[in-house]
Amino acid sequence: MKDQRIKATYLIETSFDLATAAAIMAGEQSCGTFVRVPGETDELRERFSAKVDAIQEIAQVVAPTLAGAKMKAGVPVRRALVMLSWPFHNVGANLPNLMATVAGNLYELAPFSGLKLLDVDVPDAFAQKYPGPQFGIAGTRKLTQVYDRPIIGTIIKPSVGLTPEATAAQVKTLIEAGLDFIKDDELMGDSPHSPFEERVRLSMEVINTYANKTGKKPMFAFNVSGDVDDMLRRHDYVLAQGGTCIMASINQVGLSGVAKLRQHSQLPIHGHRNFWGALSRSEVLGLEFTAYQKIWRLAGIDHLHTNGIRNKFCESDESVIRSVKACLESLLGGYYIMPVISSGQWAGQAVDTYKAIESTDVMYVCGGGIVAHPDGIAAGVRSVRQAWEAAIQGISLTDYGKTHAELQKALEYYE
Repeated sequence: MKDQRIKATYLIETSFDLATAAAIMAGEQSCGTFVRVPGETDELRERFSAKVDAIQEIAQVVAPTLAGAKMKAGVPVRRALVMLSWPFHNVGANLPNLMATVAGNLYELAPFSGLKLLDVDVPDAFAQKYPGPQFGIAGTRKLTQVYDRPIIGTIIKPSVGLTPEATAAQVKTLIEAGLDFIKDDELMGDSPHSPFEERVRLSMEVINTYANKTGKKPMFAFNVSGDVDDMLRRHDYVLAQGGTCIMASINQVGLSGVAKLRQHSQLPIHGHRNFWGALSRSEVLGLEFTAYQKIWRLAGIDHLHTNGIRNKFCESDESVIRSVKACLESLLGGYYIMPVISSGQWAGQAVDTYKAIESTDVMYVCGGGIVAHPDGIAAGVRSVRQAWEAAIQGISLTDYGKTHAELQKALEYYE
């Protein structure tokens, strides 16, 4: 097999000589350690060492950002972009080992007061092992019968506390209001007060009745997160009840858990990224969404949360837009996933979101932005659809609201 290389780009912060620091990273994440060891021949190093492909200094900082680094006295602390690469035969097509290689012990290396994985690229050989998303954008649209606009959705709220009967009653209200998509909150799984199978059975009775009457089956992403055997069993139950989607808390379930679920699943996997802030919030620690989403695409998720602009969290609009666009880009010649825009969203962000991403291939998931509309949930759904109509047609929300009462009321209420 022609040798192919795994590539990764990092932001580093260090007071060490940049070439020395990069060489330490390469050694730690391949065949080197702090001292030459028996068996580490020149031939072995030539075949298995990570290579430093490029270094670009980008800034100096006044003081180290993260505590604990060994700093050189009297030497400036610099930031740089570092590009490393590894021969494919170091890892093979193995996602856990890939992550151990590109995002492993290097975070603890003493010379660094900052280190963040920005991007990763893998050889086509990974596609032979990991089939990637089974449904993605096209398959999700086919199941929901929604084309040429975003899939509009919401979350079951309150997050915790509803009985299966109360959940099913809320589902009935939501789908009759015209929603395309509903999801469990990530806090809801298989709890004593709301057993998974009972919640699925009652909710799907409502959805199936609606589908039989209207010919349209709204998608419900039931949270199957748990031990692998439990996830597979829950998937099978959702499928047997006529469900069309499952959800997993991907950071908690893990790469191998998601890959196994993908191998087994006959339904789209809605990837919830809770815990993401711990991985990304520091500008010099963790990883960027660009790298993160590629790894989970390989594992096989079909949808992935990206946050939304003017959200309730700490993420900037610029970061959100980069995340959405990253999901919409091709990986390994395909592997498309649907970005899930959520978190404090309502009709008011639609125009600016569309201008920034230039696509309707998203899920637009609103909680209070739909259910808290002063004229009711149905009016909330219509207000969001009207906002996206305005966006697609290049009309301002203010002008479109003049002839669309639900949007106008939303603009008055939420702004």
